[in-house]
Amino acid sequence: MQDAADHIDHMVKVMGVDHIGIGSDFDGGGRTAGGGLLGIDDVSEMPNLTKELLKRGYSEKDIRKIWGGNLMRVFSEAIKVSKQLQQNSVSSQ
Repeated sequence: MQDAADHIDHMVKVMGVDHIGIGSDFDGGGRTAGGGLLGIDDVSEMPNLTKELLKRGYSEKDIRKIWGGNLMRVFSEAIKVSKQLQQNSVSSQ
């Protein structure tokens, strides 16, 4: 779990919190004999990552962005652009 938080810290430094998101396909660290993410063995332990981010000083607003807010913002913008392109296509015919 510390490794996951370290990676988030690095990404925030490189590109800012508005461009970070945890994928919906992430279901824990998949602890194996070779490693994995201790403390995030499956989805039931994902709150551990939130707690760690809070300990590291992330605001609740930033954590909401990381846990899906950024994804929803990008999807909304993509839908908006798609509608504009469709309107432009119809009006140019």
